[in-house]
Amino acid sequence: MKLVIQSRSGREVVPGGVQVDDGATVRDLMQAFHKLRPKYYPSRQRFSLAPKAGEKRGVALVPGKKLSDFDLRDGSVLTFKDLGPQIGYQTVFFWEYFGPLLVYAAFYLFPEVFYPSFKSIPTKSPVQTLALAYWSFHYAKRVAETYLVHRFSHGTMPLFNLFKNCSYYWGFAAYVSYFVNHPLYTAPSVQRAQIALGLAVVCQLSNFWCHRILANLRPPGSTEYKIPRGFLFNYITCANYTMETWGWILFGVATQTLSAFLFILAGFTQMSLWALAKHRRLRKLFDGKDGRPKYPRRWVIFPPFI
Repeated sequence: MKLVIQSRSGREVVPGGVQVDDGATVRDLMQAFHKLRPKYYPSRQRFSLAPKAGEKRGVALVPGKKLSDFDLRDGSVLTFKDLGPQIGYQTVFFWEYFGPLLVYAAFYLFPEVFYPSFKSIPTKSPVQTLALAYWSFHYAKRVAETYLVHRFSHGTMPLFNLFKNCSYYWGFAAYVSYFVNHPLYTAPSVQRAQIALGLAVVCQLSNFWCHRILANLRPPGSTEYKIPRGFLFNYITCANYTMETWGWILFGVATQTLSAFLFILAGFTQMSLWALAKHRRLRKLFDGKDGRPKYPRRWVIFPPFI
């Protein structure tokens, strides 16, 4: 069958359309389109059905499905959108997490480079060393999870996200480390730091277990949503974000720095937006109608407030 491919403005992208087999999948369509338009490799393509009356945009075609699943026939019209240059999720995650490992440690190990106005650098306090250990543990865990735990429903993201995400993580790593490792830093009690960071490690291990649960919800490449169950997910929709938040709150308590709490505030704000969106999506998908399960009553991210 031959499919008509148009831009969102209605311009025909491929004169004459794209020829595919009747039993072709969405991925087959992407490969065929790529041969005709080599610039647009499959991961930067998105095809959608024509929007229905009253809709602003049509249903997007899912790569894992057949074209027949969307009731496409010979002469059907699809809308094409160029998603722009893409980069793999694992690559982005690696650099956004590996960078803070190096950046934070650099301020600790080479203070003469970052604090040149000080002729002599005081000996590091145990709290500063504990803070480095926790920070390194957290981001080493993140890197390991990227390759050993996480399953991505999409293989790529826009290339711009690499620079945006790295700017956030690397920038905050420098900001926090600059003040925690400053020669004039006044450390709180070692005992408080040990207790706080010990609890923070427990939060990070809980966060890891939450990620394991999420990874096992669906097979690789699947976009099907399921209700997370088990451990803290029985009470909180985004329990992984909850544990992440508490881990960094405890880091702020241990280091007693404003920069650490600003880092927490920025991260929690973004995670809350993601969590609220996911909570709404799950409640809409699992509405208890037509045989679908009903999403249970849960906190979103931060009991007892959100």
